[in-house]
Amino acid sequence: MQKDTANEPDLGLTIRRLRESRQLSLKEVAARSGLTQSFLSQVERNLTSPSVASLRKVAQAFGVPLTELFQGPVRPENRVVRRAERRQLIHPGRQWRDYLLTPSLTGKLQVILSVIEPGGGSGEEPYAHDSDEECVVILRGRLDFWVGPDRYLLEEGDSIVFESRIPHRNRNPGPEQTEVLWITTPPSY
Repeated sequence: MQKDTANEPDLGLTIRRLRESRQLSLKEVAARSGLTQSFLSQVERNLTSPSVASLRKVAQAFGVPLTELFQGPVRPENRVVRRAERRQLIHPGRQWRDYLLTPSLTGKLQVILSVIEPGGGSGEEPYAHDSDEECVVILRGRLDFWVGPDRYLLEEGDSIVFESRIPHRNRNPGPEQTEVLWITTPPSY
């Protein structure tokens, strides 16, 4: 999959706009999220990349689902998501890009395609969410995957199913991009 940076969303700008639209200071968001003001400032200026766990804390501080950080129009009446119209979330510095393959998050299923560059991943801090179950399928490449204390090396064609509430994390250990399909029910982003 080729990298398209021309239409790449600006995560820091999106977070700053959410904060400003709610008339919150960095100090208030820090207090609500449990993250430091300096870290949040660096995220807003795209100087550092938040982990998935940190992004969830930021979204919770704003009282919005993580999908608020996705860019692009939401058309829940559609059943088809065209490749060129996929909503995406870029994790700057994490070398990770998510594409939402389901037309909305109002249904019972969420499907995300992740493209993870070599060395990229969710970060060292495991994360969990309120979904019931996830299935992860490796479409291309390899992925180190931790569920609780257990580590698995998943290769092309492998899959794993686990309860979403169990803390988990991942990292691409290989020299090439890894493409991963995430199927989650109910939607958690």
